Amino acid sequence: MKRKTESSEAPESLAAELQRLEEIVRRLEADDVDLDDALAIFEEGVRRLRAARDRLAQAELKVQSVLQDADGTLRTDDLDA
Repeated sequence: MKRKTESSEAPESLAAELQRLEEIVRRLEADDVDLDDALAIFEEGVRRLRAARDRLAQAELKVQSVLQDADGTLRTDDLDA
């Protein structure tokens, strides 16, 4: 069985990013984290949050392009319904 290795080629899934963000929040809320570690973890969290936000924005654009009618008009269907 081929094992997946971490690389810069394949970004983590959005679910994995969100899971790591939850871990970061838990770590920052812990009483035993020192200031230097807290700053490093916070910086990682900010980077991951920005990356996740960018991925969601790209996904939204992709959904809009799929919903675009053949004549070029954009259907604005409520995706939450």
